[in-house]
Amino acid sequence: MILAAGRGERMRPLTDTTPKALLAVGDKPLIVWHIEKLVRAGFDEIVINHAHLGHLIESALGSGEEFDVDIFYSPEDIALETAGGIANALPLLGKHAFPVINADVFCDYDFRDLHAEAVMLQDDPSRDCHLVLVDNPQHNRDGDFVLGNAMVVPEGAPRLTFSGIGIYRPELFYTIPRGVKAPLAPLLRGAIAAGRVSGECYTGMWTDVGTPERLAQLNQTFQRKVIHYSKEPPA
Repeated sequence: MILAAGRGERMRPLTDTTPKALLAVGDKPLIVWHIEKLVRAGFDEIVINHAHLGHLIESALGSGEEFDVDIFYSPEDIALETAGGIANALPLLGKHAFPVINADVFCDYDFRDLHAEAVMLQDDPSRDCHLVLVDNPQHNRDGDFVLGNAMVVPEGAPRLTFSGIGIYRPELFYTIPRGVKAPLAPLLRGAIAAGRVSGECYTGMWTDVGTPERLAQLNQTFQRKVIHYSKEPPA
């Protein structure tokens, strides 16, 4: 599942006319980078939720035929927040563990690892979810969670930042009625306290594309790399 229902208030005025998921990095929208990586990783079905300007997302991506994947949409009249959006989409997601990715992150995390971890999580009833954590960016210096011995634990140091990439068992969301707003953090805190959340620290390239300034900086970095690679092609 790709989460694309956010209004993108910090991205205004860009998101007044364009959904945040369709803002471009390099030569394609943020969400298309995710879709193409998921397809290369072996996923053949993707669920996308949307609210603000959601019809533009459906118009741009269609049924997924262009990407050789089946895309299913979970529209929301109002954005239901992360847990609410996932709970609302459960009929499309099925009964097995599934990965969820924020549309507004950009990274080189290998999505093949999501496929493998989802299988392991499904076979491990002692865990509710698996979170990908990253080193704290400038805008989140205090971090979100603590990682200890491959498990996310309630206390300790150092704290790391949740990347917006996770894998979840559907049972985690069964208590949330469809169509009801619900944040993810309380569910995670409860599962962490119960010792049911595993995690990993990813140290590769990752950006939370949350403001016009970060988007512009990412595009500048992307352009420099493209120019560099065009002058010095790999051997």
